[in-house]
Amino acid sequence: MSASFPSSFVVLLASVLKPVDDTRMLGKFAHTLLERPTSQVFVAGRSSFDGLEPYWVQNYFPRLVAHGIFWGSRLSMTRLRAQGRYWRLLRVLKPDLVIVHAPELLPLTLLWQRLGSGRKFLYDIRENYALNVSTQHVYRGLAKRVLAAGLRRVEGWAASRAAGVLLAEASYADELPFLAALPAGRVVVLENKYQPTAEEALPTQPVSLPPPTQPLRLLYSGTISELNGVWEAIALAEALRPAWPGGVQLTIIGFCQQPLLLQRLQEKVAANADWLSLVGGPEPVPHADIVAEIGRSHLGLLPYRPHTSTERCRPTKLFEYLAHGLPVLSAPNPLWLELLQKHGAGLPLDFSHPVDAAALVARLKATNFYPDGIPAEALWAGEGKKLWLLLDSLV
Repeated sequence: MSASFPSSFVVLLASVLKPVDDTRMLGKFAHTLLERPTSQVFVAGRSSFDGLEPYWVQNYFPRLVAHGIFWGSRLSMTRLRAQGRYWRLLRVLKPDLVIVHAPELLPLTLLWQRLGSGRKFLYDIRENYALNVSTQHVYRGLAKRVLAAGLRRVEGWAASRAAGVLLAEASYADELPFLAALPAGRVVVLENKYQPTAEEALPTQPVSLPPPTQPLRLLYSGTISELNGVWEAIALAEALRPAWPGGVQLTIIGFCQQPLLLQRLQEKVAANADWLSLVGGPEPVPHADIVAEIGRSHLGLLPYRPHTSTERCRPTKLFEYLAHGLPVLSAPNPLWLELLQKHGAGLPLDFSHPVDAAALVARLKATNFYPDGIPAEALWAGEGKKLWLLLDSLV
């Protein structure tokens, strides 16, 4: 423990749409903070239950407490009420530090800081939110422009008042103009590398592909969307089935926020239930279930469509696959392929064109994946050290 670190240190980690068991808030940040016995961590976010009562997280009780401040539809009034619940937590918990994981909580965080002396917060930038709003066609017309401009303005104001700004992607340092005015030591990149749970034993050997007489299990995990290539994943599985004698199984596991897409996908699954399965869909899937599915799979898919909002980001699932030694088929993004080629972890594939299934099967059989073993670079431990260096400089 740092000699100057306080004997009691209360931290509130807060989001709205992210679940209280979110892998970044709970699995990475809270896990790191609890390495020191004087830390007490509260996590606020989306919950599956309908009520304000907290529930306790095993293994760390009472040092780790999770509070549901939002549930239901993302467009419901409950989302507005989440602001009031967040404000109540700020007043009741009196945290020594707040780490904000959602831009919509920034205005109240700034007000909380202004109303008291010595109050500190960190802003964790998990996405380029203004770019996403501008380019992903979720919002239209004037609403899109106003929301994007408002987000950028609030983020810039908050960054200037924050004790530190955390970036989930290194590219955000160049993409977000308001960061240029901040001292270098106040901006820290903490990538979404993999943090195993206390109960999880990581594999020591990479995954081996099965012989052709056995089923080849493909995996699409995480956010289910057209931009993330869910239809391309299905098309690949369909193309590979005749070329792999033992058959091909594709599991799609994750959360889909688009009702029309989900309906189409469910119809596709129902018509092809012998080789296509969907886990989750209308509700977020516990991360432990995704990890379990990784352990049952032979190939992880990164079939993302080219888009400005993702082309300079390294997906969380990429680190998850690497940490479990799962071979990867990736869209030809130079940033992802650099990491895959460094560790012999996967092959590039242009998902936007019809695949030569026989040639791909031949390449898979001929490739020795992970020749040097599972890479430690995929794990969160190094990012956790960077987080503590920042915290020790603040406290």
